[in-house]
Amino acid sequence: MIKVVHYINQFFAQIGGEEMASYKAELRVGEVLGPGLALKAGFKGEAEIVATIVCGDSYFNENLEQAKADILEMVKSQKPDLFIAGPAFNAGRYGVACGTICAEVQEKLGIPVITGMYVENPGADMFKKDVYMISTKNSAAGMKAAVDKMVPLALKLVRKERIGTAAQEGYIPNGVRVNFFEEERGSKRAVDMLLKKLAGKEFVTEYPMPSFDRVEPNPPVKDISKAKIALVTSGGICPKGNPDHIESSNATRYGEYDITGVTDLTSDTYETAHGGYDPVYANEDADRVLPVDVLRDMEKEGKIGSLYHFFYTTTGNGTAVASAKKFADEFAPKLKADGVDAVILTST
Repeated sequence: MIKVVHYINQFFAQIGGEEMASYKAELRVGEVLGPGLALKAGFKGEAEIVATIVCGDSYFNENLEQAKADILEMVKSQKPDLFIAGPAFNAGRYGVACGTICAEVQEKLGIPVITGMYVENPGADMFKKDVYMISTKNSAAGMKAAVDKMVPLALKLVRKERIGTAAQEGYIPNGVRVNFFEEERGSKRAVDMLLKKLAGKEFVTEYPMPSFDRVEPNPPVKDISKAKIALVTSGGICPKGNPDHIESSNATRYGEYDITGVTDLTSDTYETAHGGYDPVYANEDADRVLPVDVLRDMEKEGKIGSLYHFFYTTTGNGTAVASAKKFADEFAPKLKADGVDAVILTST
């Protein structure tokens, strides 16, 4: 019997949502929880989940080294043949945790690992070249389809069987190229695709091109001395105490804060929520990340027309592209409606 250890977050363990995201890593021997039940059914007696590890998404990402060390010991104690994490779908922090711990288990314990997530999950970009990662839908509605692909690939990994292409096995392409023989020569396949395309029928290219955003630059500001300038940051600057609970990584929310009459972001009133860089200097003087003081000086000197009375902020590290676009879709119309002429976007 193949022994499996399964890793899930607090949500799929039914402990709670965001309010329980700081739940410490915990080993539950003999328990099968959440997606583990679907995995168990999929294995059809060929493998057994001997233990489930539960860890809150915030705890894992905010206590990375400790979490990795603790979970590694938990896995090691069960002497499994296989480690499975997730699937995480489009949950950013969960995806990063799944990818991180799979890579760690694979490297330190030398056992096969597999996870699954949506292709736009930040964890996919970070770890798709390191571990086998089944491509899933963007929500748990795709659980059955994910498990149906995870189980056969997991068994192949344990049995050291030949792994097929990403298209055949369902994993996210990892950059590994393997030679194989096609049944039909390339010229015939190309003509067949062309005929399908001309007829408006569905076809699958053998060489999909990457998709890149193309953002046309707007015309330059005609007179900067009369322009209303807004500040937006992915550096996590927020009022002291982080009132909107912006996550330190893999952000699912942003903040909108009024700076009417504010000329200086002091250490008593502002800080950073960002978990991807040393916060000491940003917490000493948040103007280092969000230059309100300099823009106030420029406003007084007539170098700009005015500084917009709100700033928008989130944390950029590990945040999904889809989330970032969603944030901008919400606040950009407000900027336009209030006559903002240009935005300065700062990082960390």
